[in-house]
Formats: sequence, structure tokens, C-alpha cells
Amino acid sequence: MPDPDSRDPSEAVLFDADHLSRQTFGDAALAAELLGLFADQCRRLLPGIVDPDLAPAARADLAHTLKGSALGIGAVRVARISAAMEDGLRTGGTAAPAETLTVAVAETLATLTRPL
Repeated sequence: MPDPDSRDPSEAVLFDADHLSRQTFGDAALAAELLGLFADQCRRLLPGIVDPDLAPAARADLAHTLKGSALGIGAVRVARISAAMEDGLRTGGTAAPAETLTVAVAETLATLTRPL
């Protein structure tokens, strides 16, 4: 199992179902609704985040939004990679590779389509 405190965001835990359960007070219907909203947001935000033709500040804003959404449901890896991308884009430093975020989102969404 990946180290949850790893410095490499791509090695973070993929999804924390216990976090989602705490956030929704164990309400399965609410959890399902939040996961659906998260999936929609991933599909809407990811293209802009990984678009090298979009201004870095705009990409950073999109990454920030995805980070917050991911943190809310327990999508730890997506949150950490989004945070690394946001930081890199805002500072002009090295952002996490777009492919790393794309893979993390795909893996997370695949996990969320299975019963938790």
C-alpha cells in the first residue's frame, strides 16, 4: 500500500472511503450524490488543467478547484497531485506532469464506479 505521507503525490492513497463516510455521516445516498458531482467536476475541469495552451494562472485556478473537491470526498491522490500542479503553475516552478493527474483521475473514477 502506498505511504499516505509520501512526498510523491502519485504514491498517495487513491481513495479514503472512511473519509467520505464521515463527511456524509454514513448516508449512502448523499455519498453517491457527492461522488457523482465529483466525477462530473473531474470531467469538466481536467481538460483545462492539462491544456498547455491555457494560461498558467487559469490552469492553477482549475487545479485548485479540483483539489478542494477531491479533498471533500477523500480522493487523496487527485487532491495531492492537483495541489502540486497548482503550486507549480502559480510559482512558475515544475508542475506535476499532466499525465500523472489524468491517470489519477481515471483510476479514482474507476474505483468510484465499483461498490464501496
